[in-house]
Amino acid sequence: MSRNDALRAARLRRGWRTVEQAAANLSEHGQGLLADRHFAVSPRTWRRWEGARPGWPSQDTAIVLHDALGQWPEDLGFTTPPGWIRPEHHAEVDVLRHTFVSVTAAALVPGPNTRQHVDPALVDYFQQQLEGHYRADMLLGPHDLIGTVSAQYQLIDKLIRSAQGETRRSLLRVGAAYAALVGWLYQDAGDLEAAAFWRGVTQEIAVRSRDRQLIGYSLVNQAQVRTDLGDGPAVIDLCEAVLDESERLVPKVRIMALQQQAHGASLNGDRRSVDRLIDDADGLLPRVEDDLPWGNACRRTPGYLQVQRATCYGRLGLGKEAVALWPQVLALVPETARRDRGVYLARYATAAAHAREPELALEIARPGVEIAVETRSARMARELATLERAVRPWHDARVGRDLAEVLAPVTDGE
Repeated sequence: MSRNDALRAARLRRGWRTVEQAAANLSEHGQGLLADRHFAVSPRTWRRWEGARPGWPSQDTAIVLHDALGQWPEDLGFTTPPGWIRPEHHAEVDVLRHTFVSVTAAALVPGPNTRQHVDPALVDYFQQQLEGHYRADMLLGPHDLIGTVSAQYQLIDKLIRSAQGETRRSLLRVGAAYAALVGWLYQDAGDLEAAAFWRGVTQEIAVRSRDRQLIGYSLVNQAQVRTDLGDGPAVIDLCEAVLDESERLVPKVRIMALQQQAHGASLNGDRRSVDRLIDDADGLLPRVEDDLPWGNACRRTPGYLQVQRATCYGRLGLGKEAVALWPQVLALVPETARRDRGVYLARYATAAAHAREPELALEIARPGVEIAVETRSARMARELATLERAVRPWHDARVGRDLAEVLAPVTDGE
């Protein structure tokens, strides 16, 4: 079997005599360079890099390798993927990373600002842009959109300070929707602290708008973060607070609260409540007819409530039940919805593992990993890490080793 001698030679020149030493030193180097204490490369990953099929590292790992070894991955024996464009200057990488890390400052701009005329037509402009951002999120994933959307929120916040009357109230409403999207993007990128911050901004702007629908939406947003934190009781508390006003809410907001409460119930191990809540939400779907520009996943996402039910079943460990649902969902998802498809494939594969069908899990995982590497979605990476834990009973079998190899690009610290 051939080896990646280029990488081995580079580490030896650096004085890293063993794979274990190389992995530890690169991890430490990356933590300092990226200001990310969670960055890590395992010895197993490095050993694979020096093997016959080194694959391709993530963008962050490529940057760290270049900074530590003075060469880009294509010069270190890695297999260059289509479309790879390496940064020309390290300073540009620093600027991009600084922008990503500090973007929460968009919500904390001190005032007052110079007053200006605010044309009401700007409200329509921002609403149209918002729909485009939703579509782009499905195609790109979070990292390429966070800076753009938060910068637009900052502009909306500036205009709110000058606007008056109905124009100001409308800008508050659209500003809350933008803040919610920034929060979601951070959540998908795996930064739950920043996500919680922006969910708080969403709630503040919603309250200032006096819009009951938006206030309910903002609480559901908070519940989403609590779901990712595994805090079932908090999810239920927040959703019940929304549903206390259910008679005054449009069906769409009630659906969002009901399905999110089902996630809380699944975290508590309560299947009966999961089914009841999803069924209640399903009964409201035909009544969704508002023209609100935000929170339209129940209309935009094919099989929306089946997705929620299958996800809850997977969390409950009901592998066979979830395996029966996921093919129905995936048959409806367009190929263009790359990020959503990747998340669903990862959950489907985990359900297959729980149903003791590891060969099916392997088959499903392959395209899911490709999408995870492409979109750099931390949410998808978490789903695949859950799959890795689910297939551990087969770690000594051929299918287990094949799965470990397939999952390595997203579960080995890259």
